[in-house]
Amino acid sequence: MCGFIGIAGLAGRDVGPEVYEGLIALQHRGQDAAGILSYDGMFHLRKANGMVRDIFLRSDMERLRGNLALGHVRYPTVGMGTDEDAQPFYINFPFGVGMAHNGNLTNFLDLKGRLFPAENICLESSCDVEAILYAFAQAMQATETAADMEVRFRAAVERVFHRAKGAYSVVGILAQKYLFAFRDPAGIKPCIVGRRDTPQGVEWAVASESVALDVLGFQRVRDLHNGEAFFVEPGGEPRFIRVLERTHHPCIFELVYFARPDSFLDEISVYKTRRRFGKALGRQWMEDRAPMPDVVIPIPDSSRDAALAMAQELNLPYREGFIKNRYVGRTFIMPNQSERQEAIRRKMNPIPLEFEGKDVLLVDDSIVRGNTSRKLADVARKVGARKIYFASTSPPLVAACPYGIDMATRADFVARGRTVEQVREEIQADYLMYLDIERMNTAAQEGNADLGDFCNGCFTGKYPTSEAAGHLDAIEKERLAAHLAV
Repeated sequence: MCGFIGIAGLAGRDVGPEVYEGLIALQHRGQDAAGILSYDGMFHLRKANGMVRDIFLRSDMERLRGNLALGHVRYPTVGMGTDEDAQPFYINFPFGVGMAHNGNLTNFLDLKGRLFPAENICLESSCDVEAILYAFAQAMQATETAADMEVRFRAAVERVFHRAKGAYSVVGILAQKYLFAFRDPAGIKPCIVGRRDTPQGVEWAVASESVALDVLGFQRVRDLHNGEAFFVEPGGEPRFIRVLERTHHPCIFELVYFARPDSFLDEISVYKTRRRFGKALGRQWMEDRAPMPDVVIPIPDSSRDAALAMAQELNLPYREGFIKNRYVGRTFIMPNQSERQEAIRRKMNPIPLEFEGKDVLLVDDSIVRGNTSRKLADVARKVGARKIYFASTSPPLVAACPYGIDMATRADFVARGRTVEQVREEIQADYLMYLDIERMNTAAQEGNADLGDFCNGCFTGKYPTSEAAGHLDAIEKERLAAHLAV
């Protein structure tokens, strides 16, 4: 999972600093690498591993000139996450094009290892946007005699859809002075278009989440449809091109966990959706006559809105029981179980007064390996809780994501091959409830009844694209080999 933003400013403006601000708003989508590419008649690039605030110096921002720019934050799911994999990417020949993306190509290994070498194209990274870039460039070159840029652009996007399988949203710059974007045929990854009116004229932007547009003063125009492309000249009016008509399957885990609550995705408020998840889970709790706790406590941060709504539905007090240390790294990257457990304890510190002598209901957005749930249940008991009840605002996670959310390999899921009761025992809770999948989907669709079915692959093992399962096998082999090499 990654984040991007692209801006087409008016002539004479340098929009690189605004792209920087947009990336700060999207930092939650990736903390491993970041980059900005600008264009003022030539491309200027700065990218590296690390956080946005640590990569870009004043001298970098002074060099990133131009009224066209795009930026990216990376969260690696394929490859080793080296400097060479940081985005954006660009080429200068046979014409200039720069690009960044959010998502995963499920046929990337085949493109890199077989198809592109057969065409004398050597990909230099393990980042799949490089494959998208070359597929796009091939089609642009093949149509260079066409006078209409829209004809060439449509052909290039259609070529990408034909060659690049999986889930992706893309933002790019053409040296002919265009900003463009497109969304995969299933619409799994989000892409939002924004507009900003100034006294001098109109400016346009595209981003992975609407919050990046909000902080820069862009008004949300609309999300790209699945299989749709967008391009615009600075100061002009954009063209929206529906390249392919397919069923829309946006990723529901964006709403469950990944997106910021102040974002809108496919016209759906992330905040309101999480509230609806909590309300639905509260009703389910009562209908199943689950044991009533004394207090509802969220696992920060993404479950707060749902936990508050659940507490209100159950007519119970809501309390903050854990304080999160935001300066501890992500626990899933730790190389072994004991290190993950230690990192979890450092990351979450309890407020004993909220646990002493109480039956507590801990609410989280999901349960992946069970490490966090088990450790926090243990911590709650050590500070005086009588009973630990656990609720997840999503169904059991049983399948890996082939589209760019690096949850775990299939064998790592605590719920895979286990009953709810067995998971309860594994995480050492006194009671466990997952939100039913039908209730989850209904709560999400309430925000936009026009959407098709969400991608529920991580809960069902059934994916919107046919080649996903084979891609997961290849990723797991790659990760196993990397682990053995350490």
